[in-house]
Amino acid sequence: MNYLERISVLNYRNIASCELGFSKRLNCFLGKNGVGKTNLLDAVYYLSFCKSHLNAVDTQVIRHGEDFFMINGTYFMNGTEEFISCAVKRRTKKQFRRNKKEYERLSDHIGFIPAVLISPSDQELISEGSDERRRFLDTVISQYDKSYLTALIRYNSALQNRNALMKQEQVPDATMLDILEEQMSVEAEVVFARRTAFIEGFTPRFQYYYETISGGEEQVSLSYTSHCQRGKLTELLKECRQRDHAIGYTTRGIHKDDLEMLIGDFPIKRTGSQGQNKSYLVALKLAQFDYLKQSTGKVPLLLLDDLFDKLDAERVARIITLVTGDAFGQIFITDTNREHLDELIQHLNTESRIFEVDKGEFKER
Repeated sequence: MNYLERISVLNYRNIASCELGFSKRLNCFLGKNGVGKTNLLDAVYYLSFCKSHLNAVDTQVIRHGEDFFMINGTYFMNGTEEFISCAVKRRTKKQFRRNKKEYERLSDHIGFIPAVLISPSDQELISEGSDERRRFLDTVISQYDKSYLTALIRYNSALQNRNALMKQEQVPDATMLDILEEQMSVEAEVVFARRTAFIEGFTPRFQYYYETISGGEEQVSLSYTSHCQRGKLTELLKECRQRDHAIGYTTRGIHKDDLEMLIGDFPIKRTGSQGQNKSYLVALKLAQFDYLKQSTGKVPLLLLDDLFDKLDAERVARIITLVTGDAFGQIFITDTNREHLDELIQHLNTESRIFEVDKGEFKER
């Protein structure tokens, strides 16, 4: 079993300093809103993804008034102890190390410690634009497929260069556009193929979890759309050069892909209730866990932030039954309601640790 044995956090958001040891199975963080529960989960997330879930700018998660933050985690991975550390100091390069050896590329670490986070911000998958749903696809696939992440990085680099040409006043050089568009097309084919295969394998798992959580009351589905479904990307990019130059950016490509989320025959964004939306998102993330477990051969960490908000008692009970099953490994969960955590502990009937959180400080009960 893979698990995080202990963590030390220094100057991370509102956490001045803490050092915590964890249960292999269930770790609960109890406290009012805004006291630091989510920040601790975000620190665990950071050690898996080399970035914060809460803020894309590293220096903005440094505690107010301080010049750096540091997170250290000790893991057991297939019986071997692994030490992961990261440090960010203002105006200097981020340091990320495994067993004291610094990574040459942060992308080399992605997937080493797979993790799935369920949080209130998941609502943006439904309510916001397509970039949120592409980020969901990228987060899952890049954890088990290095070639996908490499292709995505190369595509985005070529896209950035094409956009720079499109912003110029003069007509872009046709030869340079040919080169960049060919690069984009080659990498887009890889990304499109991986996303298509992922959705095909992922959707039945997602539907199973939604049906279980909802008690079989509604039918849900996912529909993937991409410009690559129209043919080779080089031809599409060539067609829209003049328009792209007029508006200053690239309008076609895999950076415009989307994942339509349906309940019945309608977008859940338009028709879903709060409870249906939350059930939909939890089902997505549990299916993500399932898919990663099968694809990587590792049991991901499960990070559950304010999981039960906006759900009725029946759906809460079904989710508790799901996450306490044998399929899941180490769980970190935050809540303001002690009753939910007690029910989880009772279902698991195994070792657990409960931490009371207040103003960035953690006290084990």
